[in-house]
Amino acid sequence: MGVQILEFDSSSKHRGVLSPEEEALLGCEHQGEIRDTPGNRNPTHMAVDYESFRTSFNDPSMRGGEGGRPMASTQGRMVLDEGDLSRALTRIAHEIVERNKGAKELVLLGIPTRGVQLANRLAGLISAIEGISVPVGTLDITLHRDDLRLRPARALTPTLMPLGGIDGRTVILVDDVLFSGRTIRAALDAIGEVGRPATVQLAVLIDRGHRELPIRADYVGKNLPTSMQEAVKVSLAEIDGIDLVTISEVQNA
Repeated sequence: MGVQILEFDSSSKHRGVLSPEEEALLGCEHQGEIRDTPGNRNPTHMAVDYESFRTSFNDPSMRGGEGGRPMASTQGRMVLDEGDLSRALTRIAHEIVERNKGAKELVLLGIPTRGVQLANRLAGLISAIEGISVPVGTLDITLHRDDLRLRPARALTPTLMPLGGIDGRTVILVDDVLFSGRTIRAALDAIGEVGRPATVQLAVLIDRGHRELPIRADYVGKNLPTSMQEAVKVSLAEIDGIDLVTISEVQNA
């Protein structure tokens, strides 16, 4: 069963219209009324099985090994603790405001799962700096991934756009880990189905290198050199109960 792209008012108080699943997806802030978007150009977005998105698409510890076998990770060492992560996000928020000369035209789009939570946090920080509400949305990229035929089917999450959409706005894509760049390529394709922003910028908490496509982040919380035998895991309090970034060795299970 298809579900239309949804539109919500991120500046209004929660009026009890969001489902529990949508509340969990969007976080505690920037919630509002859900509306059907007229003329939806991608009616294949569906809201099913949110639990399957507990791990980010960009979490390398969940990438399959050779032949699609899962990978097991050893106990990781800490890269960022709660304070480090908070300071990194605060710096990114200031950099976004400085580069864009304010926040008037900004729209933040988080890539599920943890990119959505990071987008909500950044919007709160930018709002505190500028004194205005910053719209936040959720961008599902599942059907635009280039590995759909190589991996098991994934459940779809709804794409949620703020009221007013993204046409002519400055869109900040937000994700937790930048790795090969293929997730961001899929996100750019997905954006083209919901609007035509004036410009698109990318903010990530961790850039671990190993790019396979010519994609670079505009805002980075931490550049983290890694090997292909290491996994980076981002844990956030909204989902995992703790703010933490760890790196660990991985091996074919």
